[in-house]
Amino acid sequence: MAVVGSAGVTTDDQTNAAERRAGGEFVRGVSSARSFIGSEEFPAESDRYHLYIAFNCPWCHRVALVRAVLGLEDAISMDVCFPGRTTSADERGENLWRFAPEGATGQNGRHVTFPECTTDTVGGKKYIVDIYAESGLEQKSIPILYDKVSRKVVNNESAEIMRMFETVMLPYAKRPLELYPPSLQQEVEDTNTWLYTDINNGAYKAGFSSNQDVYEAAFAAYFAALERLNGLLEGKSFILGDAVTECDLRAFTTLWRHDPVYHNRMKLNQAFLFEYAGVWKWMGRMMALPGIESVVHEGILAHAKQGYFGRTGNGTIPIGPKGYPQCYGKARP
Repeated sequence: MAVVGSAGVTTDDQTNAAERRAGGEFVRGVSSARSFIGSEEFPAESDRYHLYIAFNCPWCHRVALVRAVLGLEDAISMDVCFPGRTTSADERGENLWRFAPEGATGQNGRHVTFPECTTDTVGGKKYIVDIYAESGLEQKSIPILYDKVSRKVVNNESAEIMRMFETVMLPYAKRPLELYPPSLQQEVEDTNTWLYTDINNGAYKAGFSSNQDVYEAAFAAYFAALERLNGLLEGKSFILGDAVTECDLRAFTTLWRHDPVYHNRMKLNQAFLFEYAGVWKWMGRMMALPGIESVVHEGILAHAKQGYFGRTGNGTIPIGPKGYPQCYGKARP
């Protein structure tokens, strides 16, 4: 079985990227490790492949969501980085993902630990860059899909990792949901396109661009897409109908962050999700999916807050808002 579909990779148009970045626009780069499970080099097998993620990163989070919802935990092992990259004080330099189950001291001076954080249980590395170096790659991003047999990085494009889990690894799932059903594949691809542009990456365009015009355009597109999503969910349980698909999981990781993180940090403060009745009820249905609780509980939200607020301004981590993420789809506390 081969991986099918374009998967909707997480990258921006790279035309004049350096010039656009210099002008204050956030332009996402290109993932470079792009091999696939199901090839001769990387056959589909249970307990052969490993994930490296950080829960504060939404691109990592969505891969972990698919793994959890499908029940692939026994088939694909996983390690979790500390939710914040290194600073210039680190012996290896700044902006590096690392394993720190013992915790780390944040920009606000407080030492924090997260029970979900692990060591590198496969290779014993401290830094993600060293896992790449073992494969001859000069990269530092996550998620990483890693082959424990050949000890090589397979892929670091979250969209393609999701699609592999949904297709070639589906025979090993405890809950083999059709997240990319044959009858809806074109609709999935079309929906993924605007979800990525306007919501998933749109949040970053708004929050990480220093150009006011770019920010305002991203802001408008984000909330227009929320209105569109709210309309699509009218009379439906999920985005494309009565069954959850890949589109729902892609949208969810961004919107799960909206009220407690992005409304403030990404300056997306036009509205909260509870102001969109369809989206709010859908969030409740997503939170109730079997298997999802392990990767969407309050402790995981603490990773997101640390990652987004812990490296900006004075590094102070906000306490509120009250009741999140448990309140999604319910009466607000």
